[in-house]
Formats: sequence, C-alpha cells, structure tokens
Amino acid sequence: MDLMQKKCIPCEGGTPPLSQKETKELQGQLSSSWVVVELKRLERTVTCKSFKHAVALINAIAIIAEEENHHPDINLHEYKLLTFTLSTHAIKGLSENDFIVAAKIDALIAKSVYV
Repeated sequence: MDLMQKKCIPCEGGTPPLSQKETKELQGQLSSSWVVVELKRLERTVTCKSFKHAVALINAIAIIAEEENHHPDINLHEYKLLTFTLSTHAIKGLSENDFIVAAKIDALIAKSVYV
C-alpha cells in the first residue's frame, strides 16, 4: 500500500526497528531529498522562500504530525532553511511511521508555495 494512504500506528518498545532492506524499500517511495542516517533517522532539508514561508510550512507540517500522532523534529536555521528529522524514539530507530510522515511531508512540499 502507498505510504500516503497509510496511517501511523503507535509503536511500542520491544518492536524491532526496520532492517536495512526494509528501510531501503521504503526510502524508495520518498523523494531523493531524504537521507537515512545510521539506520536510525531520516533527514531532509528544504529552503523556503522566506522566514515567514518557513514558519507557515512548519505550521502545515504540524497539522500532519498531529493527525498521525508522529512528530518530526524541525529545525529552522539560517532564517529560511528547515531540516526535518524523523525517528521512532520508542524503538531507537526507524519504523514505518517515519516513512509515512516523510511521504506526507513530501506531498505537502511538492504542492507548496513555501519553497
């Protein structure tokens, strides 16, 4: 099933993080801007048009994060750069939830007037 059609499912401790193979398969469904770091987190940086566009994009992503109950770390730096980091803290690694939220962030950015 397409990541965009999926909903995040709460992840309990004791659930294993994704394997390298699973991670690679799911990463193939995202934009190439996402980087897997040490099989523990996904990161993507975008350049927005301005500071206010960056803040507006953060607010739009906050809606997605709340709907999915899975929240990225968001770093606004150099006044218009946003870096998103996704990881599943309960399992100290990546879960399908990280890829679901990343796919929804990709879709938002693709149709965004902010970047």
